[in-house]
Amino acid sequence: MGEISTAILQSVFICAATLSLLRFLRQLLSKNYLDNIPGPAPTSWSRGNLPQMFNRQGGPYYRDLIENYGPVVRLQGAYGRKILYTYDPRAMHSVVVKDQYSYEQPDWFIKSNLLTLGPGLLSTLGDHHRKQRRMLNPIFSVSHMRHMMPMFYNVGHKLRNAIEQRVSGAPAEIDMLNWMGRTALELIGQAGLGYSFDPLKDDVTPDVYAEAIKQYVPALYELSVYRWTTPYVSLIGTPAFRRRVLEWLPWKSLHKLKSVVDTMHRRATEIYREKKALLETGDEALTLQVGEGRDLMSILLKANTLAAVEDRLSEEELIGQMVTMTFAAMDTTSNALSQILHLLAQHPRAQERLREEVLEARHRSDTDDISYDELSTLPFLDAVCRETLRVRSFPPTFLFRSRRAQRDMVLPLSEPVRGLDGTLMTEIPVPKGTIVHVGVLGSNMNRRTWGDDAWEWKPERWLAPLPEAVTEAHIPGVYSNLMTFIGGGRSCIGFKFSQLEMKVVLALLVSNFVFELSDKPIAWNISGIRFPTVGVDGSKPELPLKVSLYKGSA
Repeated sequence: MGEISTAILQSVFICAATLSLLRFLRQLLSKNYLDNIPGPAPTSWSRGNLPQMFNRQGGPYYRDLIENYGPVVRLQGAYGRKILYTYDPRAMHSVVVKDQYSYEQPDWFIKSNLLTLGPGLLSTLGDHHRKQRRMLNPIFSVSHMRHMMPMFYNVGHKLRNAIEQRVSGAPAEIDMLNWMGRTALELIGQAGLGYSFDPLKDDVTPDVYAEAIKQYVPALYELSVYRWTTPYVSLIGTPAFRRRVLEWLPWKSLHKLKSVVDTMHRRATEIYREKKALLETGDEALTLQVGEGRDLMSILLKANTLAAVEDRLSEEELIGQMVTMTFAAMDTTSNALSQILHLLAQHPRAQERLREEVLEARHRSDTDDISYDELSTLPFLDAVCRETLRVRSFPPTFLFRSRRAQRDMVLPLSEPVRGLDGTLMTEIPVPKGTIVHVGVLGSNMNRRTWGDDAWEWKPERWLAPLPEAVTEAHIPGVYSNLMTFIGGGRSCIGFKFSQLEMKVVLALLVSNFVFELSDKPIAWNISGIRFPTVGVDGSKPELPLKVSLYKGSA
């Protein structure tokens, strides 16, 4: 049996490698206009710039790329494959808005998400993706966000109480990343699925679904070097046959990922069927559950039932949305909240200013729970969130978003760039199959638009009119002249949910606690999602901060 599995594995990789090699040879032998674009030297022909691009501590590399090469850069992937990196506003608009269906997600991204997350928004293309998005867009409306406020505050109060127990006697060092992760998961659980993952207390047996979601990214990351094979693997036989082959293979990391994926889908299916059964008995049954029927999935199931037959999502798609939604909402928002707390600990005056603003709003409201309308309009709270989302973009991948040209294209530029041969180029021919990296960080940190202080964290910049260079650049992001949530038909559908979550949690925390740096050095690492460790060599994601009870909160 071992010999058979090894032979099958070898056959799969030989086929995948052969097809990939043919693609690379075709690209190398054909004339490529990207060769005339300046870019950093690759580390080797076989690995290109990939070691620098995916270095955990690769921040200085990207800063050099942004500052010294300009808005259009040629990079090199494996075996000489050309990659175009750009944060030119007009070029980005072409890729993510105007010609978005000519620049789709790479095959490996779609197929790997389909195999692990199911047929949700992250694993569909074209008309299929647009159909799903039309069904999902209404559930993220402002109206629905208002109805979720009680759920957000319910979770936020549990978090506040848990931290208060640890600092009521004296200040304590607390791993805030751990608490932000648990909180983000419980928020998407209650508000997204109508399901409770975590009571936010110690000595609680972790929910198997929650544990699987937490383990998904690390398990996937162990196999990231092989993700390019997924478009080819998915063509081999039926799903049942591929599963049988997978079970034969003596590959520990692959079996770990399989176990995580199986657990996620099994529990998501159970939650879905429980909710569907309750929905069929009437709205009254749903009101007795977590979320009282106001969670996103309950609303989606109702809308799906009432939709025309041709517009309805299948059961497999609905379950895929549940898994995708939970994964997408957990690490991203928890890491963003952790980054804000770390920045506030580094900038005590900004922390105190934010605390005063929140306490004044609480005084006006005569309650700890600030209303949706007032919370949304607190200027400095909004400025802190916007500036952190600008300087510390967090959704995966925060550095760039990859697209693949589906046909030969011509990329327009806002301003000409000078080629290696000295010619000025006002547009760039992009051959079919070229990977284009939309420079999220480059756009957010561009000195030509944001000013000489672009690399500084300055919330105050949002309290005055933005520079004309920003507004006139026509950056195609869906949120506040930023590319953090990207733009076009594949923009982050839940960015309003994320903003609300961040503001509720921050308002509760800064009005009750003071955050200071501990004696431990914190390093932020580059991965699919940014994460902090103690020191650059740390392996465990954590953010220890000194936390004390705010004297005015008693």
